[in-house]
Amino acid sequence: MERTGTAVFIAMIAFLAFVGGAMTILAQAFPYQYLRNAYRAGESLVVQRQLTDDPLGTSMYQPARDDARGVTVHDPDRAFEGYTLYTSGDEQVARLIDMDGNLLYEWQLPFSKVWNDTAAVKKPQPDHMVYKERARLLPNGDVLVIYNSPGETPWGYGMARIDRNSNPSWSYLEQVHHDLDIAPDGRIYTLTHELSSDVPEAAPQLDAPYLKDFLVVLSEDGRELEKISLTEPFLRSRYKFLFTTLPYYALADPLHTNSVEYISDEKARNFPFADEGDVLLSFRDLSLVAVFSMKTREITWAARGAWLQQHGPTLLPDGDILLFDNFGDLRDENSSRVVQFDPRTANVTWEYGGEAGRPLHSTIRSMVERLPNGNTLVTEADGGRIFEVAPSGDIVWEYVNPVRKGEKDEFIPFLNDGQRIDPASLDPEFRRRLEERQTAQVGS
Repeated sequence: MERTGTAVFIAMIAFLAFVGGAMTILAQAFPYQYLRNAYRAGESLVVQRQLTDDPLGTSMYQPARDDARGVTVHDPDRAFEGYTLYTSGDEQVARLIDMDGNLLYEWQLPFSKVWNDTAAVKKPQPDHMVYKERARLLPNGDVLVIYNSPGETPWGYGMARIDRNSNPSWSYLEQVHHDLDIAPDGRIYTLTHELSSDVPEAAPQLDAPYLKDFLVVLSEDGRELEKISLTEPFLRSRYKFLFTTLPYYALADPLHTNSVEYISDEKARNFPFADEGDVLLSFRDLSLVAVFSMKTREITWAARGAWLQQHGPTLLPDGDILLFDNFGDLRDENSSRVVQFDPRTANVTWEYGGEAGRPLHSTIRSMVERLPNGNTLVTEADGGRIFEVAPSGDIVWEYVNPVRKGEKDEFIPFLNDGQRIDPASLDPEFRRRLEERQTAQVGS
């Protein structure tokens, strides 16, 4: 009898604990938030360990569509000839290739050689789980790179300047993510974020903690000059009501700023919504392109349109905006497209949405660049390819990541970032070195 009574007593305690826990969760009463955060942290740790054990299960790799590798299309009469710089999910490297796909140069500094105990990320993932998210080539052969790793919250490992011998010149080890741009005076514009439990009164629906976004300005030598919140200015702007349209999965990451571009004097001339020195931003989960004024610290203009969860918007000299539309195309095989629109009228002035046998499909990442000859360079991350498309819609150059992984080479690493380099933009000495390597490639 005594054992039976003890069992009943324990069962009653367990039942009351269950009911109490259920009521706490439903009412979101104390200690709901602590329990919820602990559960989410444990869940994230499990997912992170699974990803570390199997990089092929991360977004760094996608199923390969076919066996194509390297340059598959090259029309020298219509393509903008130059070099192409890109980053890939397979290795911590930025690679520079010629129009025939020959590797001319690469920068291979791993994050473990950059990291120190002052970094915002205290326990970085092993090097095989880190990649260079963005790279920008400087005229002398140095590159600016952003490091990242999947399965992290917050994400973004930092930025470094790497010289032509793959040695670090400097590093900025805050949680830099997604993008960077360089102003004419050499200042560097980039993005960081951090967790905050102080939910704004203007957005009580946000999770706690949530990611708070910042615009950061660095000097040429990597010193932080300014760090400006983007979350508060957004909530003070006339666009703050858009927070009510956030999907449930974005309540912990409401802005998800994924692009930053310095607006030069040339670009501001035909764009009535910004002044020189402002920046163009992209807020992914709001499907919003916006202008931030560096003078007034305000969101002064924003637009939504016929696109969804975009990446890489860039302001064109004629005042139009070009972007990669990740989810806005509903045609067969094509979730994505490239869109050019007139911000004065919101009309689409040009688009490219793939073609038969070559679907355009990338659920995350991807970039676009308008080239001097009017063609558009498209980095389709999930497809592992970079291609150049003419205004007519013809592909005049295409490069498919030659790297494969898996037991049957069934996975292709993403190509996160592609940039066409005009040789004339490089310093003569570095350009001569590339020309010599290109000549050697042809000779071999």
